[in-house]
Amino acid sequence: MYKSYSYDELQIGQKASLSKTITDEVNRAFGGEAGESSAIHSDDEFAKNNMFGGRIAYGMITGGLIGTVLGNLLPGLNTIYLKQSLEFTAPVYINDTVTVEVEVLEKLGNNNVRLSTIARNQHGKVVVKGEAIVKKLN
Repeated sequence: MYKSYSYDELQIGQKASLSKTITDEVNRAFGGEAGESSAIHSDDEFAKNNMFGGRIAYGMITGGLIGTVLGNLLPGLNTIYLKQSLEFTAPVYINDTVTVEVEVLEKLGNNNVRLSTIARNQHGKVVVKGEAIVKKLN
């Protein structure tokens, strides 16, 4: 599942994507590793009475999936994160399948690239959107 494009090979409009189901196990493992245990993410009883009507996944799981696409698919291996904006537009619930897509928007020079980053759930609803700037080490 690894690809690598040199800076010169990257094309405006080029895209790559990855899908993952955010299971209870994935969510709890992330929370444990991050040392975060907010009840909205970890307690079914608490979460059923909140504005989302149930337990939601940690937002940075989706952020991590964006990083996976950038580092493994587009631009791929030897890519360094410089900047990322994230807007969380809808919740990701436990057992949702999230598809992350990145698209090359602009080659900034000095091997820096600006990319659109967007994540949708299995219903096509945008759950996270933003932009990244990365440096491609060739």
